[in-house]
Amino acid sequence: MTRIAETSREIRVDTLVAEEPLEIRVGGRSLAVTMRTPGHDFELATGFLLAEGLIAGGSDVATVSYCPGPDVQAFNVLDVALRPGVPAPPAAASRPFLTTSSCGLCGKASIDSVRSKSAYDVAGDELRVPVATLCALPGRLRAAQKVFESTGGLHAAGLFDAEGRLVCLREDVGRHNAFDKVIGWAVMHGRLPLAGHVILASGRASFELVQKALMAGIPFLAAVSAPSNLAAELAEEAGMTLVGFLRGATMNVYAGAQRVV
Repeated sequence: MTRIAETSREIRVDTLVAEEPLEIRVGGRSLAVTMRTPGHDFELATGFLLAEGLIAGGSDVATVSYCPGPDVQAFNVLDVALRPGVPAPPAAASRPFLTTSSCGLCGKASIDSVRSKSAYDVAGDELRVPVATLCALPGRLRAAQKVFESTGGLHAAGLFDAEGRLVCLREDVGRHNAFDKVIGWAVMHGRLPLAGHVILASGRASFELVQKALMAGIPFLAAVSAPSNLAAELAEEAGMTLVGFLRGATMNVYAGAQRVV
C-alpha cells in the first residue's frame, strides 16, 4: 500500500484482517451465509443456532464439520448435524442471501421475529459489579486482542466473570459474529446459562447483541460505544443490565442500574 502524509509518500507493507464468507448448513440444508473472519467457525455456527433459538444447548448438536469438495471453497462451508429428535430449523429461519459483517439481522422480516424467547430468566440474577471493575474491562479486552494489534480492523466480544477476569475473547470483522463465537464456546463447553457474567462489546450495543446475550443467559452487557434505543428497550424489558460509553472512568447505564455498585 502507499502511505501518504502531508509532505511524504512511501510504499509500505500492511496487514489486513481476513474476511471470507461462511455458509452454515443444518442437516445438509443451507441456513445462512455470513461474512466473517476465519477461525472458531464451529463456535460461530453453534452460537448462531443458539442465539436464533434453533437449538437449546450443546446436547442438541451431534457434529459440526466442514464440507470440502470440488464445488465449494475449503473451510468456507460447514454443516451442523442435529441429534435425533431435535427438530430441523423451519424454512422461515433460512437466510438465503448474504449477511454482511456489519448486520446480523439482515433477512429478518420484522423486529418482532427476532424477539426469540430465551430459556433463561436474567431478571433475578444477583450479579453486582463495582464501578472500578467495570472501568477496567475495556483495557483488559484491548490488551487481549492480538489480531487487532496488527490490523486495527476487528470487533471483539469478551466474557468476564463477576471479578472482572477474562473468561473468553473472540475477534471478528462482525460484532454479531464475535458474540456468536463467545456464545458458541460456552455452548460447546457446557457453560450455559452464563449467569453471573458480563459480556463486553468493543463497539456499539445493538438490539441483536442484547438478544444474543439474553439467549445465553448473560445478565449484563457493556459496550464502549452507544446502544440503540431498541437495545435499551429490550434490556429493560428483560431485566438485563445495559451499559454504554464505557470509557475511562465514566459510563452510561441504560437499564438494570442496580447491578452497578
